[in-house]
Amino acid sequence: MADEEKRSEPAAEPATPPTTPAPKRRRRATTPAPAEAPKPKPAKKEEKAADEPKAPRRATLPPELRQLLATRGLLDRKRPAFVRQAAHRYGRVGRDGAWRRPRGLQSKQRRHYGYRSKIVRVGYRSPADVRGLTPSGFRPVLVHTRGELDGLDAARDAAIIARTVGTRRRLVLEEEARRLGIRVLNPIVKPGEEG
Repeated sequence: MADEEKRSEPAAEPATPPTTPAPKRRRRATTPAPAEAPKPKPAKKEEKAADEPKAPRRATLPPELRQLLATRGLLDRKRPAFVRQAAHRYGRVGRDGAWRRPRGLQSKQRRHYGYRSKIVRVGYRSPADVRGLTPSGFRPVLVHTRGELDGLDAARDAAIIARTVGTRRRLVLEEEARRLGIRVLNPIVKPGEEG
């Protein structure tokens, strides 16, 4: 009989405690920081900035030249890297990136074998009308003195201050260029840095 009772009772499942969700943690309420009032800027700088013409970011070009500049950008992306023969073999050959034409009688690069790198050719040049212009369309002009700044057209030319000009005279030239509204391509004082 004891055997029958054992068989009739269902097997007891292992006791597992009922799962209760973990209590959610409350975040502390943060008090917003008091907003600081913006500091008023001196009126002198605002008046000074209003008097001076602002140097243009891009040159004013006719639509044909703008189109040629865009074409030059596409050509620059497609142009291969001209690597000298045996540049991978000798550091002194490929280090500076200078191009020298292969002249060897049996040179595979000179004979344009497809697995060799490309050779410099005239067909890779950019359009003649925009050759030498900066990406923003300016014609760079090397400047040493104030008189050279006076001869520049602010809409088409941008000044590059020569490396032989000292810091004191360079600052004077940059200020003069800013007064004339001429873009300086290598400034040491950025327009927003003045303080």
